[in-house]
Amino acid sequence: MSVTSPSKRILVTGGAGFIGSAVARHLINETEHQVLVLDKLTYAGNLDSLQPVADNPRYTFVQADILDASKLREVFAAFRPDIVMHLAAESHVDRSIDGPGEFIQTNVVGTYTLLQAALAHWQSLSGADKDAFRFHHISTDEVFGSLGADGYFTETTAYDPRSPYSASKAASDHLVRAWHHTFGLPVVVSNCSNNYGPYHFPEKLIPLVILNALEGKPLPVYGDGSNVRDWLYVEDHARALALIALTGKVGESYNVGGHNEKTNLEVVQAICTILDAIAPDERIGSRQSLITFVRDRPGHDQRYAIDPTKIGQDLGWVPQETFETGLAKTVRWYLENRPWWERIRSGVYRGERLGQVA
Repeated sequence: MSVTSPSKRILVTGGAGFIGSAVARHLINETEHQVLVLDKLTYAGNLDSLQPVADNPRYTFVQADILDASKLREVFAAFRPDIVMHLAAESHVDRSIDGPGEFIQTNVVGTYTLLQAALAHWQSLSGADKDAFRFHHISTDEVFGSLGADGYFTETTAYDPRSPYSASKAASDHLVRAWHHTFGLPVVVSNCSNNYGPYHFPEKLIPLVILNALEGKPLPVYGDGSNVRDWLYVEDHARALALIALTGKVGESYNVGGHNEKTNLEVVQAICTILDAIAPDERIGSRQSLITFVRDRPGHDQRYAIDPTKIGQDLGWVPQETFETGLAKTVRWYLENRPWWERIRSGVYRGERLGQVA
């Protein structure tokens, strides 16, 4: 389902990142909305991920940091967004263990700075424009902590973050809700399960395993591989986010999940099976022989699983991909788009282990 009219001006922060670029591509390709992507272009921001829409007249890019209040005021004044979709964030748990300060600055202070700019802009509006404005904050299921063998995260699950990353995202969620209740800023919040798909930065599990398996390198699996995640194809998520931003009820939160619970070991084994079938390599042999169990991540949450009933019932969203179809598409994308990831592997990130505590 795509919402195509009337045309809105949508500001997407973090729009050169993995999920943000999927949102920008969806909005340009499937709707008539105008999109301004604002991104600092840190290691995980990549303009190559926006190349498919870069020449579209409804697309604009501004390089800026959400911590830069004066630049944000300038952007809001020039673009006058109807909707802000806030995806700019430091997002990797292992990096948050190595350097938590960056996560506090970007995810907490940056969200505060953006909220202040959005609030000033909203307060300057009147009539229908003021009524229609929305601030959509995109967050993670990791704010809810860790589940046991049973149960699901819902929109009313108590927050229980366990890592510097999830704590910083929990703080940003609370700030957004506080700006709604205190100042009246019209907000919607969404929390998602683990995303995967095209243009995924290769430090994350699925792209890292795909690329290591192609190159015959060890496939690292934390602990015994029993940790469970609920996987969501990024293009399904982008459709959900557009729906929430455009049709979600002010003050509400929506959980977005794929109903695809898999252990980390099952994910790695599935990637090996696909690659052995479509890209066999006699020098490597069976990719499963590359699986290497490594010391577990400190404080590694055992299980995440989201109940997406509310977004299905209220907004009509359902994922189009199963884990099997989405993973096959993802593996093929990496096979067919070597230039995209080879530039990353040759420079910013080479696949090293992150997030170890001595």
